[in-house]
Amino acid sequence: MKFISTRGQTPALGFSDAVATGLAPDGGLFLPETLPDFSRDLGRYAALSYPELCFEFLRGFATDIPPAALKAIVGASYTRFADPAVAPLKSLGKNLYVLELFHGPTLAFKDFALQLLGNLYAHQCRERKETINVLGATSGDTGAAAIYGLLGKPGTAIFILYPDGRVSPLQERQMVCTGEENVFALAVDGTFDDAQNALKEIFGDQGFRTQHRLSAVNSINIARVLAQCVYYLYAWLRLPVAEQANVEFVVPTGNFGNVLAGWLLQQMGVPIRGFKVATNQNDILYRLFTTGEYRVDAVRPSLAPSMDIQVASNFERFLYYSVGRDPARVREVMATFKQHGSYTFENFNRATFSASRCTDAEVPGIIQRIHRSHGYIVDPHTACAFKEISPDRVSVVLATASPAKFPETIKAAIGIEPTHPALEALKTRPIVKHRIKADPAKIRAFIETHSV
Repeated sequence: MKFISTRGQTPALGFSDAVATGLAPDGGLFLPETLPDFSRDLGRYAALSYPELCFEFLRGFATDIPPAALKAIVGASYTRFADPAVAPLKSLGKNLYVLELFHGPTLAFKDFALQLLGNLYAHQCRERKETINVLGATSGDTGAAAIYGLLGKPGTAIFILYPDGRVSPLQERQMVCTGEENVFALAVDGTFDDAQNALKEIFGDQGFRTQHRLSAVNSINIARVLAQCVYYLYAWLRLPVAEQANVEFVVPTGNFGNVLAGWLLQQMGVPIRGFKVATNQNDILYRLFTTGEYRVDAVRPSLAPSMDIQVASNFERFLYYSVGRDPARVREVMATFKQHGSYTFENFNRATFSASRCTDAEVPGIIQRIHRSHGYIVDPHTACAFKEISPDRVSVVLATASPAKFPETIKAAIGIEPTHPALEALKTRPIVKHRIKADPAKIRAFIETHSV
């Protein structure tokens, strides 16, 4: 299997090289050259455990890794999940399910991909006898999950940019209280989009990137998207057969990577009816799927900070398919968007997607409603997904983070303060973070000083 850039100006790479490269040198994002058809395999997948299913799914993509090695990598990636099902699917009543994706080491859905990616990096370091420096930007959960995927792994260093003061206190502590020497949490002045823009400029410096063996850990890394496809498949297989063809996955998302993974699985032959893109008040994706206009607006800090994003980097992958897999057209659209901050799509196909928008004023009420109706506590991001549930479909809501990561919001809503032992332990550990401007030159200088 080869992987190509959405912008068509980078040679095709094998899986391991695409993972190590992260962002394509032409500024595009890697995608499989062809998408496999899994429709004939669904019957034999039904009885597999989560790690077994993940291995079966990935083996068709990671063809340059020997099967035994890939199986060991996958197996090691799901040993730190607290629930034996890894991604338990729970019923809240007729036609309504919650897919719990917060049982990993950092209590957020990002663990599914980043535990795997950390082990893929470690495997590459061993096999190639090289070191690697990993760079990412986060609006909350990605940074912690990326860090926990690489904690103490030989031959690696990880640099995570995050908007200072714009993540929850416990999200920050997960990044700055690890005590590991290969972890560098960089608190950036500004928004997530400022951090993401600096990251993209650094990756555009091919000389620096090569010299420091730099790899991207954000959802721009193709391994992350493929790993996230698996929990959609796992959940779909556990639905009653009569409900499988009428299911809509309701996905809290800011960067589009999470919902893109489900959509790609649909393109691989899994008969999912549709997806609802659930945004917070930073609603660029809601506006896109309701009006066809993709327009940047100002970021407003919210109760669901991981979704405080205006430039959804994974949208470029969806765009590639939407314009008929035409890289020249992708380059044209992305150039227009970069220049003007907006792009309007004519005849934009929204048949598979619907969208909802949830303001901060609405979040506490939704948390109250779900707790009162179902005895279930949701975090602010998952609450956004409960804003609108389609009555004529089977809905699977992706619960993307543990409520314990947002105790103040939950307590204010329902009078209960959720806790978790792993988070409580962080409160006594020293904070080690590095304040830095969202200036690519300053970030490059920091990486030069601390890289492996």
